[in-house]
Amino acid sequence: MPRPSVTSGQEVAEHNPFDLAPSIYLNPFYNDQLLRTKNNDTDDYGIKCAIDQMMGMPSAVWLDSTASLTGNYSLAATTLASAANHTDPPLVVFIVYNLPNRDCHAKASLGELCCTYSVNTSSHCNFTAPGECKDGLDDYRTKYIDRLVAWLQKFSTVPVVTVIEPDSLPNLATNMDDIKCGSNATQNSYKKGVAYAVESLAKARRKLTGAARVDVYMDAAHGAWLGWDNNRDAITTIIKDLNVTRFIRGFATNVANYNSIGIQCGRGVDCKLGPFSSDPCCEDPCGLLDQWNRANNELNYVTLLGETMRASIEGFDPHFLIDSGRNGNSYARSSCGSWCNVRHAGAGYAPTLSTGNTSLVDAYFWFKTPGESDGCTKSLPTDKDSYSKGELCPRYDTDCGEDDSIGSRNGTEPFAPEAGAWFSYQVQQLAANAKLFDYNYSFNCTTPIPTGAPTSSLDSPSPSPSPSPTPAPTTLADSPSLPPSSNPTFAYNINNDRDDSLDGMLTAVFVVAIFGGAGLLVGL
Repeated sequence: MPRPSVTSGQEVAEHNPFDLAPSIYLNPFYNDQLLRTKNNDTDDYGIKCAIDQMMGMPSAVWLDSTASLTGNYSLAATTLASAANHTDPPLVVFIVYNLPNRDCHAKASLGELCCTYSVNTSSHCNFTAPGECKDGLDDYRTKYIDRLVAWLQKFSTVPVVTVIEPDSLPNLATNMDDIKCGSNATQNSYKKGVAYAVESLAKARRKLTGAARVDVYMDAAHGAWLGWDNNRDAITTIIKDLNVTRFIRGFATNVANYNSIGIQCGRGVDCKLGPFSSDPCCEDPCGLLDQWNRANNELNYVTLLGETMRASIEGFDPHFLIDSGRNGNSYARSSCGSWCNVRHAGAGYAPTLSTGNTSLVDAYFWFKTPGESDGCTKSLPTDKDSYSKGELCPRYDTDCGEDDSIGSRNGTEPFAPEAGAWFSYQVQQLAANAKLFDYNYSFNCTTPIPTGAPTSSLDSPSPSPSPSPTPAPTTLADSPSLPPSSNPTFAYNINNDRDDSLDGMLTAVFVVAIFGGAGLLVGL
């Protein structure tokens, strides 16, 4: 299928951008970190084996500061330059993450830009200051989004997917009682900033003849956050009021979280009230059904959210991406409110097009880089020894000290570094509990070996559940869910730079970037 360009007159791609991609960019820095952990930090053969597999997986590139876009050697510039050096450039996935007053309901990922900067050294941003965030939004537009647009135009042959500002709008949907989220400044920052980012990136290459597309997905949190009927209604209203749906392909869910993908329920299954409440699609690691949340897994969540969006926004038919980077162990947590460096978590499905419902879900993908910390413990580790207490962490979030979080067991676990920093102890646990391929696949240290995956797939999504605890609707069909579609081997061979087979699978390009006086060199 020929790759559509931005000059085709379409606001939003009619086709799945991951399916159109000749390959997916493989971040060489991530591979370096995995290799360092494998060679230096573990003698466990099983962990080494799983890390070998993880080294072949693409993941998103997070642009979380103005520095990531500033200069020829910035992260955005070098990533795009590396990809552009290919005859058929691979798809690059960027996370756009730098709103003023970012992370209003937590502290672990507080950003650099503020609506009003605080004079109190214990807090970078003054979230409660009056105002409309004019200065902060000006910085966001000119020093961040506009610079990203410029790089996208410079390297216009590289296809790009962007995921816009994780957690921002979901916080406005559910956390308005937190004054840091409910202030006029934060609301303006999130709504106006996201709208500007979406439209600017969608239009970035419109006037460039033959340029590759930039496809935009917004963030939609996850089923354990927005799965309830009133929360889905709230986020839908926010999206509708922003008037940006003509610019987006859809939404990314579970970004940087641990929720299970699960199995999508078919028509006739009501996991809460029956019939077929014992169906496998009703497995509920978080106990959400007991809370009248039918989004007990991410496939059921995106089904429900898609139905809510289509019913409320005329002409809008969203598609979804699900972060599968760290949900390989569905029962790792004692509480599904736990989000910070979860103990015993496992790497989840390798990036693939073979989702549980390909008409709805474009891909499973690793958006949060498995092995990068979610947030710090109260004290940081020292440079020499991760088990030794260092200085206090300025971005410590009490959620990172909960029982489920690595580092909360004093003396038996290492201290956790700040969000985004490499956490070798965590990636070893992700490798030890990895479920990179479907439950009927096994793998060795060189290549996955299929042992007979199921072949059937869902024919249609489930209808919306009843909006409140009322008797089950009587119009449901009487057939249980079908098993998930097969999840084929991820088509990347560590000894080759690409695999030409794109039948239901993603491929990755392994790029080695060398920086020096001679400039950027790319080797295959």
